[in-house]
Amino acid sequence: MFGKRGNSGGYSAPPQNRAPTSFDDGALGVLMPERPSAPPPVAPLEAPPPAMAPALQAPGPMVPPPLQPARAAPAQRTRSESYYDTKSQVFSALIETIDLSQLASLDPDSAREEIRDIVNDIIAIKNFAMSISEQEELLEDICNDVLGYGPLEPLLARDEIADIMVNGAQNVYIEVNGKVEQTNVRFRDNQQLLNICQRIVSQVGRRVDESSPICDARLPDGSRVNVIAPPLAIDGASLTIRKFKKDKLTLDQLVRYGAISAEGAEILKIIGRVRCNVLISGGTGSGKTTLLNCLTSFIDKDERIITCEDSAELQLQQPHVVRLETRPPNLEGEGEVTMRDLVRNCLRMRPERIIVGEVRGSEVFDLLQAMNTGHDGSMGTIHANSPRECLNRIESMVAMGGFTLPQRTVREIIVGSVDIIIQATRLRDGSRRITHVTEVIGMEGDVIITQDLILYDMKGEDANGRIIGEHVSTGIGRPHFWERARYYGEDRRLAAALEAIEKKAD
Repeated sequence: MFGKRGNSGGYSAPPQNRAPTSFDDGALGVLMPERPSAPPPVAPLEAPPPAMAPALQAPGPMVPPPLQPARAAPAQRTRSESYYDTKSQVFSALIETIDLSQLASLDPDSAREEIRDIVNDIIAIKNFAMSISEQEELLEDICNDVLGYGPLEPLLARDEIADIMVNGAQNVYIEVNGKVEQTNVRFRDNQQLLNICQRIVSQVGRRVDESSPICDARLPDGSRVNVIAPPLAIDGASLTIRKFKKDKLTLDQLVRYGAISAEGAEILKIIGRVRCNVLISGGTGSGKTTLLNCLTSFIDKDERIITCEDSAELQLQQPHVVRLETRPPNLEGEGEVTMRDLVRNCLRMRPERIIVGEVRGSEVFDLLQAMNTGHDGSMGTIHANSPRECLNRIESMVAMGGFTLPQRTVREIIVGSVDIIIQATRLRDGSRRITHVTEVIGMEGDVIITQDLILYDMKGEDANGRIIGEHVSTGIGRPHFWERARYYGEDRRLAAALEAIEKKAD
């Protein structure tokens, strides 16, 4: 089917649809069958460790697992140059033998088995001296190169990894439990790395090359991908993957990991239930998208939700969800669809809630207008280091959009639109915590007035350098959204949660 063994004992290419004689990852990417939803099996030497406590999901875990002795990372053997030479020879023979057009017609499992059979024959004919484990490792690597994402596959299969950072072909780093460490994974060369980047982004209809060297994309499981290619990246393409966890996290799990107290989680559940307009503020990697996913789980099943994102990451569980995604311009610089275009258009789609994955620019004005004109319960995330800075950033982004409104008018719009700001922070020990739950309650003169309901009080650190702290109440017994809670029949539940967190502080 994929080529036949000649009389000389070697392989000869099929007479038609002959594969190229040199390795072309790009061509393989076009012809490869649909990637299986489950990660492919990992070679024994790179197998993932035993199941660990689940960490928060992407964009990255909010917090590491509960305090426990550090676990050693799985051992990784440094591969020699002879291994890569052998792999190159086997791969060249495989490409000369295999019929890519017929391979593309097979399902992923059958295609993998066919490749393994041919590679085993090539190893036997060329008489390579390899142990069983080395041969199995080579087989898995070549299958990953042809059908998957090459050297990245073993890392993508490890669920405890939060981020994968590729800095050129020879340097691959990962983040585990909030700490960054270097791996022994490497690519054959920068061209192979760039071809794999092209394979990833092409699956969502995007491209990355010298004419379009920056690209945001996503993997089939929703993991966020950013690629910046030469000539902007001097030492080879830079690839960053923010992995999503296979198991979706809940607020109850965040409580177990210490991201928020049980009483604080109860208040957050009520906030999501009573249709407060919420902005989740935080720095890069602080877990904003994770927290937004958790809050949306308390939206009623009969509500129509429209999400607007640069790269689709949100994983809402409600049945009535419309997902929208921006589009970059084409080669002629036309056809771009911005976040503001999406937010403005979704107002015509009869939404009950609008969820903006990340507010970065002038679309903030349209979101504020939506929050203030009947779309209660809308949510979004924003990059800021504190609730007060979040408000300042909103003002700055409105000004960046070219709106010539008086400062007081902009602040009045903010006060009339935003009810709650939730601050997510990544602490210096790598853990993630919700440090503020803050209400926007009004204005005094030209100043926006806020009040904190919950704060995270850091007490110090333990012998292992892990930060110790607790969530405390500020003593507010009747929040500004009390009437809204009473309208939805949640006032008693809210009072009980506030009383519980205050007693715990005492």
